[in-house]
Amino acid sequence: MILNSKSKVVLLLIVFLNLSFAFGQKSNKSGNNKPNILLILSDDHSFPHVGCYGDENVLKYNLTPNLDSFAKEGMRFTRAYTTAPQCAPSRTSIFTSCSPVSIDVSRFGEPSRKEVPFFTDVLRENGYWVGLDGRNHHLDGAIESKNPMINEVLTKEGMKNLEQRFDHVARFNTKGENFSKVPERFNTVLSEIPENKPFFLYFGFNQPHRSFDEDYEEINPNDLVLPPDFPDLPEIRKDYARYLSDVRDMDKCMGYVLKVLADRKLDKNTIVIFMGDNGDSLLRGKGTLAGRGIHVPLIVRWPGVVKGNVSSVALVSGEDIGPTLLDALGLNFKKEVSGISFLSVLKGTPTGNERKYVFAERGFHAGPLIRTDGLDLSRSVTSSQYHFVFNALPKQEFAQVDMVKTKAWEELLKSHSENTLGETYNRLYFYKERPIFELYDLNRDPFELNNLAGQKESIEIEKTLRNEMEAKMLKDHDFLPLPSDVIEYGKKKKAKTEE
Repeated sequence: MILNSKSKVVLLLIVFLNLSFAFGQKSNKSGNNKPNILLILSDDHSFPHVGCYGDENVLKYNLTPNLDSFAKEGMRFTRAYTTAPQCAPSRTSIFTSCSPVSIDVSRFGEPSRKEVPFFTDVLRENGYWVGLDGRNHHLDGAIESKNPMINEVLTKEGMKNLEQRFDHVARFNTKGENFSKVPERFNTVLSEIPENKPFFLYFGFNQPHRSFDEDYEEINPNDLVLPPDFPDLPEIRKDYARYLSDVRDMDKCMGYVLKVLADRKLDKNTIVIFMGDNGDSLLRGKGTLAGRGIHVPLIVRWPGVVKGNVSSVALVSGEDIGPTLLDALGLNFKKEVSGISFLSVLKGTPTGNERKYVFAERGFHAGPLIRTDGLDLSRSVTSSQYHFVFNALPKQEFAQVDMVKTKAWEELLKSHSENTLGETYNRLYFYKERPIFELYDLNRDPFELNNLAGQKESIEIEKTLRNEMEAKMLKDHDFLPLPSDVIEYGKKKKAKTEE
């Protein structure tokens, strides 16, 4: 058969399309078309300390221009929470997609058992290169211990296993002299990834974890708007300014990382997740189950899938990150986890089956067993409107985690001793005994100053949240007594006293 010129062109086009399809199929099998994943955690960074959330202080000094630009390219969540107000259990929960209590990691620096899967295990089994770098991730226990026996036991029991679970494991401090080296470090890590292989990379920032630099770089402490639960004291203002300065440094690190990603032309095919690992180490923050301790920023950019500059009020827990990423790739854990995928929210097609409650817990941290900076046993449940807290150790003296050796804390103590602090702050920070139960209406009382627990008008709401908490505690095999048991004991004790 003799073909004319037009037929030849058509035939060549068909051959070209077939070859293109064949190569495309080969690419699919090798995983080249799978999105890369970059998970970035800031350290002790609570909501709303990013400009895109409308924080007055951040906006006034333009402290987070890189995160604000990043948010315009993705979805920012206004109701994201961590499962614990401490770094180690929170991060472990993110990787295991389980609550800390359910996998026995409620003690700070306690790694999960070797048989507990990470979502990165599933990624690796499906062709991903997986790596950890940046801020100490605590996933295999405390890095240093004065007792060598601890590391020996953890190693013997197979709980120190990151080297086996990840293709790259390293630690890098993004503060101090290393601050300017973040781009070089990030570039070096990316260079380790085999060509044509999708990757997952965790990269953690040390900012804004204490300690802070003494210089707050042109941030005027006297101009800051203090939250209503912060006493207006000079050292409290300076401490807050130093924290915000560290937030600014963290944002610069974020800018470095995003630029490297763009320079390598990886930005269009990489899901980037930015999240705080727990709340700030300021008053009623880190280590507490007050909102500031567990409410964190969460921003997700996924070009071509997630619309830019959108906000979501969906409740999200740190344990939901893994299931969402796996769901995006058509993958699942082999065993049940408590994390819930929010992929439908990211895609703008919520199904109505999204999370209705988020849960958090607090256990041992480090320090005195008689103060809350060392030990606290508490649980919380948060709905779209209410926050309910169960304090199992109501007589614990309040001491803010990581803050008790600062000038700000000393000034707070001094003001209290001189009886100049004020009734509200004395009640919050120097109680003789705190309430066993706390209930707050977040719509009317976002800073949680008015405890509604036990009031007649809120009995049904309190009961609903208490039931949800107890159901969670039962599922997790929680070691704490159930709130209803505490109530029943209180009734019996009161009746016996009245006799």
